[in-house]
Amino acid sequence: MNTHDLVAFVAVVETGSIVAASTRLNLTQPGVTRRIQNLEEMLGTQLLDRLSKPLKPTAAGHEAYEQGRRLLRMLDDLKAGVANDGVVRGEFRLGLTPFLSEAGLSAPLDAVRAEFPALSVRVVSGWSPNQVERVSRNELDAAAICLPDGAVPPADLVSDDLGAQPVVFVVARDTKIPRTVDLERLSQLSWVINQDGCGFRDTLKRRFDAEHLPFTVAVEALDSELRLSLVARGLGVGLVTPLALKRSAFRKQLKPVAARDFNPAVRAWLVHRPPAGRLARPINLFREGLDRELQALIRA
Repeated sequence: MNTHDLVAFVAVVETGSIVAASTRLNLTQPGVTRRIQNLEEMLGTQLLDRLSKPLKPTAAGHEAYEQGRRLLRMLDDLKAGVANDGVVRGEFRLGLTPFLSEAGLSAPLDAVRAEFPALSVRVVSGWSPNQVERVSRNELDAAAICLPDGAVPPADLVSDDLGAQPVVFVVARDTKIPRTVDLERLSQLSWVINQDGCGFRDTLKRRFDAEHLPFTVAVEALDSELRLSLVARGLGVGLVTPLALKRSAFRKQLKPVAARDFNPAVRAWLVHRPPAGRLARPINLFREGLDRELQALIRA
């Protein structure tokens, strides 16, 4: 088997098209097509459903992809084990959801870079559902994500539970609202919140939908401090972690509000596809560091 043919096939499955695979591999589109054909001829079966858009593997193609991806990972592990006395090298593609970026990009990342200096770490930010998909497609080696408490990552991923992460509701200090309210009163306010894909937003919407209450978004904004500035100006109610509120320049202009019988939280996870191979140690080191950081944030 020509491993270049296998690499091309894996790239097509993961990107969903010949065009995207050719860009990833820096090959011409006919070159990628020929490599796929070579692999199909060698295996004696059709691997891609060429009528589907994006391109999808056939049943045989799906099995070839799973086995082929493991084979390529094993080859990478072999190269890493033979070269330079087993030094872990290559690329570590790590996904981070925005909520975990501050914790993940501090001590945990520094520890990985110090322990594995020959390893190139590439960090990609994005919402949790997208990060999970990218890990599943082998576009990321691991991802730190947040899911609504009670939801779990896909069963085919290795998932380490990093615990529940609390948040608090905040409104402008002069808002005429008690410090403890029921959900119906809270639903009368508009929200200043993250875009769709945020685990906290999903948790909120699920609860409000379950209570048949409106959930009206006034402003979507990615940056936490920007959202707090808008809340402080009276544009609506927001969600914030206790530490972010403590550090915010707008904390004196904000008032925390508790909701009766509702303590919103999401659960943090570190996910990766098995086997981790040469990246097992970097992934474990990052997970341990992130876990320590999150526990410290909860205690702060």
